[in-house]
Amino acid sequence: MTILWAIIAGLIIGLLARLVLPGRQPIPLWATVLIGIIGGVAGNGLAAAFGVGDTSGIDWIRHFFQVGAAAVLIALVTPLWAGRRRA
Repeated sequence: MTILWAIIAGLIIGLLARLVLPGRQPIPLWATVLIGIIGGVAGNGLAAAFGVGDTSGIDWIRHFFQVGAAAVLIALVTPLWAGRRRA
């Protein structure tokens, strides 16, 4: 069940990250999910490092870090993916 939740969270985080970025990102959905999962883990680490990993209520700051990390990763991967498809 944990793997299923990681995939669902990765999908949501990855799609939100793509919405934050301007323009079109020509990467497939599976890459968005994978980057969302990685961004979620990285965001959790950043939130813990800043001491906001566990707060009372909804952890909005942690979610901000997760989406931000995924957005950075998508911004890095998109040119590589686009260049790979042209070559």
